[in-house]
Amino acid sequence: MCAGVGAGAAAACDPGPPAGRSGAFDPHLPEAERGRPGTDDWRTGSLGTPDAIAGYADRVSVTPGEEFGLAVSTTAAAFRVSALRVGWYGGKQARRVWLSPRVPGRAQQAPGILSGTRTVRAGWRRTLTVDTTGWPEGAYLLRLEAESGHQRYVPLIVRSTRGTGRTVLMHAPATWQAYNRWGGLSLYAGSDGSYAGRSLAVTFDRPYDQNGAEKFLVYERAAVVLAERVGIPLAYTTGTDVHTDPGVLAGAAAVVCLGHDEYWTPEQRRHVTDARDAGTNIAFLGANTCFRRIRVEASDTGPGRTVVCYKSAYAADPCFPARPALVTTDFRAAPGADPESSLTGVLYEGYPVDAPYVVTAADHWLYEGTGVRPGEGFAHLVGVEYDRVVPGTAAPGPLEITAHSPLVCTGRRSHSDSAYYTVPGGAGVFATGTMRWVEALMAATGDGSRHHGMDAATRSFVTRTTENLLRAFAEGPAARHRPAPRPNTRQVYGSASA
Repeated sequence: MCAGVGAGAAAACDPGPPAGRSGAFDPHLPEAERGRPGTDDWRTGSLGTPDAIAGYADRVSVTPGEEFGLAVSTTAAAFRVSALRVGWYGGKQARRVWLSPRVPGRAQQAPGILSGTRTVRAGWRRTLTVDTTGWPEGAYLLRLEAESGHQRYVPLIVRSTRGTGRTVLMHAPATWQAYNRWGGLSLYAGSDGSYAGRSLAVTFDRPYDQNGAEKFLVYERAAVVLAERVGIPLAYTTGTDVHTDPGVLAGAAAVVCLGHDEYWTPEQRRHVTDARDAGTNIAFLGANTCFRRIRVEASDTGPGRTVVCYKSAYAADPCFPARPALVTTDFRAAPGADPESSLTGVLYEGYPVDAPYVVTAADHWLYEGTGVRPGEGFAHLVGVEYDRVVPGTAAPGPLEITAHSPLVCTGRRSHSDSAYYTVPGGAGVFATGTMRWVEALMAATGDGSRHHGMDAATRSFVTRTTENLLRAFAEGPAARHRPAPRPNTRQVYGSASA
């Protein structure tokens, strides 16, 4: 075991932060990273076989200076770990803040399955302890580097404790874990691939499948890079942290929910809604957001390590029927139905879809500088899941549809909508209505693996729109400095039955 290896090795990777004015500089804030040199060497190379190297952290997030443990299994004789902070860095998109010493490798035990909920748990012994002293707040990829040449990631958020005046990037580890099939099961499929055999609860006490951070890389990373490039004050947290401690939202200028943020607890939703009502702007850069109601429970490793979601088997949930508001199913479904549109303004409708994104309100401030014209479309930008405004359903107030995109999903004609609304406290809320928004930030660049045919024009449009959104929301309650929404649902849809 390499205990406490973080503090000594970090200084060797990079020079210290530039000096600031006396008493004004905090090396833990994201601003401390601006102007620091990045590295091109942050991607994984060969993954090798699934047992070549894999690992997981015993914390989803830490604050700067806290320790966490890594449990690693590898067939190699030894490995190292690089801590890579994701950001702009002059276009390099990451900086290595720490490198471990050489750590002896060993293959750990096969995973076990908790029979009652079909939960896969690795149960591995801690391999090394990492001290994050000197690590700035941010989103990190811990790259496990086996001496065999194989590599995998472990994601980690070094979270902020204060978000006052900042734009809070809220990462979605509960959603990452819901789709994770490491060990053969997820909240979607059992070991035989069937929905009936799926897990009813999943745990962070196991590695992620594929490269170890696929959901973060596809749906979140490009938005982090853009937000850091824009240069607004940032803070970092996760949905599971907001569930237990909403303090980071107090006085925040904005909260950004990234490209796929499906699984929320009722507490997380309440805290985000309270922040909105107090004047914090909210941006939803994906679709299918806040769709599943979950519980977060303890595991043998510690609190908050288990994500529970019975979905359609809700009658087997221990909270049914006595505590309907905590039964883990879709937010819009009984018991305790509470459609997500009361927060997002839009409702999830379908999957799979591939359609152009069609702008309706080309003169909206969100689209300033894009050159977009009314009715102009951007191919493939709507997908693979989508949201829409549904007249007559729960909505927070007057709402403007800024894009209204015709589509066909499983043979049914419908639309995807981008929508903007404000609340009396001054907050503005924008939902893109498509899960491909963050992916479009990488379109036609060769960066990332899934662009769905989106082109450079789409990337330019989405990038400028997102910049407009981030800059406006960073200024404080959007209703106080941007034009009010122009309610147009009736005009766009014609009738409540549309």
